[in-house]
Amino acid sequence: MTYPMNIIETNRLTRRFWRTEAVHDLTLTVPEGSVTALLGPNGAGKTTTLKLLMNLLTPTAGTARVFGVDSRLLGERERAQIGYVSENQQLPDWMTVRQLLDYCRPFYPGWDRTLETQLLQRFDLPPERKLKQLSRGMRMKAALLSSLAYRPRLIVLDEPFSGLDPLVRDDFVRGILEVSAQGDWTVLISSHDIEEVERLADRIAVLDAGRLQFAEPTEALLNRFRRVEVSLPRAVSTSGDSPADWLELEQQDGLVRFVTSQYHPDETEQLCRARYPEATVTVRAMALREIFIVQARGGHRTEKGILA
Repeated sequence: MTYPMNIIETNRLTRRFWRTEAVHDLTLTVPEGSVTALLGPNGAGKTTTLKLLMNLLTPTAGTARVFGVDSRLLGERERAQIGYVSENQQLPDWMTVRQLLDYCRPFYPGWDRTLETQLLQRFDLPPERKLKQLSRGMRMKAALLSSLAYRPRLIVLDEPFSGLDPLVRDDFVRGILEVSAQGDWTVLISSHDIEEVERLADRIAVLDAGRLQFAEPTEALLNRFRRVEVSLPRAVSTSGDSPADWLELEQQDGLVRFVTSQYHPDETEQLCRARYPEATVTVRAMALREIFIVQARGGHRTEKGILA
């Protein structure tokens, strides 16, 4: 998939809090029309990164550009093109859902009343119910609706699935997918819910301790990781180091298991049989969650592109 331009670009973006460096030398692009997921463990710097992009925090060093504008200079014109939803977002509890929408509508010239009605129905939101009377999931859907109805070019979601039950998460994801299919919307989402992210994202970026480990299309990531099992007719021993991309390598009796981060159908199997003659090689695709766990553990090996 090719994209016409980058909606977000960061160059060596850094943010320190006293002696703690929450984001370090982050260079990242988010192409227009993409759905990019920002993944990482707690404390990885995901929320700090989003706040830097939205000018809710200022960088200690480096730069971030949104729509080609320095994030520190984002004005009314740019903000009218950004939808931002955070797990800790404050809403005016005394308002009803309808009053919230009535309040937000005049701020956005591009507000789409037809889309507003569609999303009200999709999210099953009660227009006359006060926000304080809604469940957390319904409040998140109200926040999302108020951020989508004006058709922003960029949607930024910070842990939107946190604490939501599976049904509400499904509604949330379906709403985003339906809206993003209606135009060239760009989505940047930070989440721990890897299964939902896998449904949404066509690009994955991983942060660890504020450092970008890699960023690539989801399809490419899923294609290059495989779990491999090598069955041998008898126990054998091999000498020499194993290939650098063989992670979590285990060998016991007549069985060798590992994860390869650079899978090539012919080359990987040929290499296995060269190292282990008479072997039976079984290769299995991996889900995004499995890949994330392997990387979070460090793969028991340090290599470029893998958390160490």
